[in-house]
Amino acid sequence: MAAAAQPRDFRFAQRRASYRAAQGVFFGVCALLFAASAALTIRLCTAMSVTRGMPMTGGWRMAMAWMRMPSQSWPGAAASFLGMWVVMMAAMMTPSLVPMLYRFHQAVGASGRLRLGRLTALAALGYFFVWSVFGMAAYVLGGALAAAEMRQPVLSRAAPIAADVVVLVAGVLQFTAWKARCLGCCREASQRGRALSAGAGAAVRYGLRLGVQCGCCCANLMAILLVMGIMDLRVMAGVTAAITVERLAPAGERAARAVGAVAIGAGLFQIAQAAAPR
Repeated sequence: MAAAAQPRDFRFAQRRASYRAAQGVFFGVCALLFAASAALTIRLCTAMSVTRGMPMTGGWRMAMAWMRMPSQSWPGAAASFLGMWVVMMAAMMTPSLVPMLYRFHQAVGASGRLRLGRLTALAALGYFFVWSVFGMAAYVLGGALAAAEMRQPVLSRAAPIAADVVVLVAGVLQFTAWKARCLGCCREASQRGRALSAGAGAAVRYGLRLGVQCGCCCANLMAILLVMGIMDLRVMAGVTAAITVERLAPAGERAARAVGAVAIGAGLFQIAQAAAPR
């Protein structure tokens, strides 16, 4: 009996050591992804801040991200925006994505170390594919609005106050049942550890589902980024912190309401400043 128990104990120790090594690889890759994407995002934002954008009627500047350079075709401009967007999303979403991917990593952990790494990568690819689709939609809408503002001075003068209203509405949405429901889905995904199928299709579907849930949950916060400065590092850092805190803090709903209160206060302050006589 003792001789039979020893091989079992040895195999158990081997599996445990292998799983710990896989955990180390997982967190190491996530840390590298975040560090690389954050560094590249900072570099892109710094490079674009040199030009400060195009001066517009109404005393504001249009971000270069929405503009097509004279030497660029529209497909080239869209591809450039998409590359920038994916890098930004990797930097902004990785902190809140890691717990959800880790639950997936745990749920399919019995499938073997190498296969586990590939399945986790497929889930992440599915997640960022959804964000790529959102980015293309944002580029089409943002580009169309930018073109209209350049042609119509009335729209350009109204743009700053419209951006402030978007911030105000985004803050109000933080207090709604819709936000609570979406946030509950995201928080559940980062906490549950139910068994999942260890197939490539299941991994991609898991990532796609996470991406859709995440996009719906933080759509209002991403709207703040889009209207207040898509390449502004301060706005980007604030939105990233808000998304991460409301997803991972022990009292997520209270954190979401606190974020909403800050956004409402900022929106009202900016609207009051814009309406004040000069």
